[in-house]
Amino acid sequence: MDEVRFDDIDGINALASEEFGEWGPEVEVTQDMIDAYAELTGDRQWIHVDVERARKESPFGGPIAHGFLTLSLLPTLSASALVVVGQGSAVNYGARSLRFLAPVPSGSHIHARSRVVGAETKPRGTLVTTEVEIAVVGAEKPSLLYGMQILYAPPRG
Repeated sequence: MDEVRFDDIDGINALASEEFGEWGPEVEVTQDMIDAYAELTGDRQWIHVDVERARKESPFGGPIAHGFLTLSLLPTLSASALVVVGQGSAVNYGARSLRFLAPVPSGSHIHARSRVVGAETKPRGTLVTTEVEIAVVGAEKPSLLYGMQILYAPPRG
């Protein structure tokens, strides 16, 4: 994995690619995780938490994970395209894009990979955009595409 200083705009942009990196570790998405997420967020839609009904009525043949649960597993999936060093802080700046493209069935294993899109100077630091793909292991279509933006600020003092 490439290591680059937070303020090396040219160095970060040199790492930009249309190609994704390697897949990170696999994580199983269990029904217990889905149920806990539903309790935490209040999103108890039957397609996620009613196993029997989802098996009978869902177009997916069973319960599926919430899209935002899948996204929230990103830190566990360790799919960083680069290691940024020298910054004082790294703050989630937002999403350039977010698409939920395919379901994540309960009990499936997912993994992620990413690519550097680019970097730009902002008044408070360097804004780095990466694109992350999360997919069910073995699936042809990704479950999620996320244009993640992180603002890296210089050390204080």
